[in-house]
Amino acid sequence: MLKHDWLQRASVSLAEGTDWLASKMVDSQYVLPNDVGLALLDCSEAFRLLLRGERLYAHYLSRACWYGGLIVLLQTSPEAPAIYVLLSRLFRAQDPDQLGELARSAGLTDLEYQAFLVYAAGIFSNMGNYKSFGDTKFVPNLPKDKLRQLIWQSQAFQERPEEMESLWDRCGELMFSLDPQQRQLGLREKGTTTYFSGNCCLEDAQLAQKFLDSQNISAYNTRLFKEKDKAGQTCYEVRLASVLGTDAPVDHELAPKLRCFEFEGCTFRVTRGDYAPLLERVVENLQRTKAHAANTNQEHMLEHYIRSFTQGSIAAHKEGSRSWIRDKGPIVESYIGFIESYRDPYGSRGEFEGFVAVVNKAMSAKFARLVESAEQLLLELPWPRAFEKDTFLTPDFTSLDVLTFAGSGIPAGINIPNYDDIRQTEGFKNVSLGNVLSVAYATQKDKLTFLAEEDKDLYIKWKGPSFEVQVGLHELLGHGSGKLFVQEEKGTCNFDREAVINPETGELIQSWYRGGETWDSKFSTIASSYEECRAECVGLYLCLNKDVLRIFELEGEDAEDVIYINWLNMVRAGLLGLEFYTPETGTWRQAHMQARFVILRVLLEAGEGLVSLQHTTGADGKPDALITLNRNKILPVGKPAIERFLRRLQVLKSTADVAGGRALYEGFSAVTDEGPERFLSLRDTVLLRKEARKMFVQANTRLEGEDVTLVQYEGTAAGLIRSFSERFPEDTELLERHLLELSDSDAHFWASQG
Repeated sequence: MLKHDWLQRASVSLAEGTDWLASKMVDSQYVLPNDVGLALLDCSEAFRLLLRGERLYAHYLSRACWYGGLIVLLQTSPEAPAIYVLLSRLFRAQDPDQLGELARSAGLTDLEYQAFLVYAAGIFSNMGNYKSFGDTKFVPNLPKDKLRQLIWQSQAFQERPEEMESLWDRCGELMFSLDPQQRQLGLREKGTTTYFSGNCCLEDAQLAQKFLDSQNISAYNTRLFKEKDKAGQTCYEVRLASVLGTDAPVDHELAPKLRCFEFEGCTFRVTRGDYAPLLERVVENLQRTKAHAANTNQEHMLEHYIRSFTQGSIAAHKEGSRSWIRDKGPIVESYIGFIESYRDPYGSRGEFEGFVAVVNKAMSAKFARLVESAEQLLLELPWPRAFEKDTFLTPDFTSLDVLTFAGSGIPAGINIPNYDDIRQTEGFKNVSLGNVLSVAYATQKDKLTFLAEEDKDLYIKWKGPSFEVQVGLHELLGHGSGKLFVQEEKGTCNFDREAVINPETGELIQSWYRGGETWDSKFSTIASSYEECRAECVGLYLCLNKDVLRIFELEGEDAEDVIYINWLNMVRAGLLGLEFYTPETGTWRQAHMQARFVILRVLLEAGEGLVSLQHTTGADGKPDALITLNRNKILPVGKPAIERFLRRLQVLKSTADVAGGRALYEGFSAVTDEGPERFLSLRDTVLLRKEARKMFVQANTRLEGEDVTLVQYEGTAAGLIRSFSERFPEDTELLERHLLELSDSDAHFWASQG
């Protein structure tokens, strides 16, 4: 039989048949469809242009990122590490093609085996069994007994039957389980999380944050575990991620913090050593990277990262971030650590991620021109000068082709670091991920939902260019704008308490951040989405500026079309966002999509025919929807609406007005079935017609003699699996053992809820 013939037959079966789980009435949002988009993240040309020293620098940094990315398995669900190890062993023993031959002889249809390959690709791509974008669980789209049969007949099982059976016993049930609490990430009854022990609720998270703030301990690299002592008193363990354990020598910064504290009638014990064996691999490769650093800023950055991951010090990571900011215009760009807090149900703890990318000089030149205009553009934002940073700290803004992005998912653009104190006084960097943008947002006309036919061709033509403009404005002038009013512990303020007027009330501001408080710690559960919404609004508002569009070489009718498509894309995204709302718990599972829904609500509320949203019936006779935007009303109606809303968002953020911010944001985030929109009913329509998010197949780098080669794979589920099977050639079995031991050591925290 021709190689991959089973894949061709699976495609035919898919066209003719229906998915097994769909036939069993399992909600389609919990499976990955067999025709999910997969694309190679091509970086071959960018890598070819690197000098040997740059290739070695990129290689060792990539190794550090990939090792650290395994931490995400332990940050996602109790069963994720065992699922990963089970799949890793299966495909190390037999290539996807070889296992496919066995699958057919074991009684699996081509459709069922393709479903298994897609599931495995999803585990590797998301670093766990919950979607990185949306936080819902996904389960195998084939009968459980057939998957068990395949595993029992596999080469991996023949070689190590007891170990493979043990792995199945650990994760087989949970792999398929869709119990209500296991359908999405969340705290206690609202979902699953391993950032907290299973008995923690929102009140525990709030108390822990108060404790952390009182001791000036960052939550970014921590997890929280709750137990009772022998006397029945509640005890919390705050565990820092580090190579070294609590008993190892401690540096002066952490010495006062690694101990027991009494706080509000509870005991808090601060320890360290979480993920130690994985972070040890990260540190080893960062050490090797140092020998190929291009300058002293990179050397200092790496030294601070090494100390951070060794000791468990966020202060050291901040120092590394400062050196990283000072490293202007590197050919090879990177960032690594516990970065984004989207998936912590409380919004404070960072998921591990690391990326390595190569500069795209042509697109970076456009972003450099945008940076040159930034100070002037900041003056156009709709808040008083006092609400803007005292000095605009000119950042790097580059377009990058990703070589490595380890973690749960790959964004289109990034504005980092996330540390408020550094962003406010020392700056940040922006990156747009060019090779991600070029494949992630390509759209086929027949899959373009909820738009009028006359809009579709224009949308396909201009979505890419409009998204480049939006990403640039969102990252640089969205996340890069606005001041936080802070009173330090010694009483000094970064603003004049007798002069700063709240433009919403006309009176002196009444609130601000106090020593130790941050945006994340104050606004907690809404912080990420609220900030994404503010940045998206900045993009919509400033894309109306013709000077901005000229920077991107857009003028005349092209510029008008880009404005229209950017706004149309936003309102359509707001409708698509309903997929990421969970009615049973009343919660949103994805920060960006909640933000876009909020913007849709704001523009609908503006009225005057700016946005129209209708329930319709599709050509297939099933429920459908149509969203339209009156392009002639963007300036007279849309712009003032976004201006008013954006100003309110910024004022509430600057003044640490949590109550006001929550009332505003949660009000616009509410999803009801009230007319005329009937959003809950529309959610059913969105789920009916949703398209699965693409997965990316990434390359590996390989040392050959004194140089590095790039190994790329086909853009298929099998290609993605192969890339992971070859990712850790030296120590795969040791890594698998570490993952299982780390998972075992904490398993009792999720053995029972209550």
